[in-house]
Amino acid sequence: MKRKPLIWIMAWVFLAACKDEPQPIPPKHETLVEIADGQYSEWYPGKKQLKFKGGVDSLGQRDGTWEFFSEQGKMLSMTEYQHGKKNGFSLVKYPNGALHYRGEYQDDEQVGLWTTYDKQGKIIDEKEIKR
Repeated sequence: MKRKPLIWIMAWVFLAACKDEPQPIPPKHETLVEIADGQYSEWYPGKKQLKFKGGVDSLGQRDGTWEFFSEQGKMLSMTEYQHGKKNGFSLVKYPNGALHYRGEYQDDEQVGLWTTYDKQGKIIDEKEIKR
């Protein structure tokens, strides 16, 4: 008779050990790119901070001013586009926010005066690019 409680306890332990553990719920798929009303927006994961934003034409090509942001929300670059090609002013910043370089594009090619700066904002190079 003393064996019956022991058998019941062993059976209970065995059954408890065989139970399926709850499976983690898989994360929802995040939509990190949105295109609406001619505006493209791309987000960092978690969708708390914008990564890219800019206009698009009817073919989905970059058109207008495009900006790139750090995960902390600082604008790190800006370039103007026309129907998928770089056309107009462009600038790129260091992660500290200081200007790294600036210049202009025409049909995806650098033109005019391009200026490069060090992290303290001093000019370290200037060159005139002619087509």
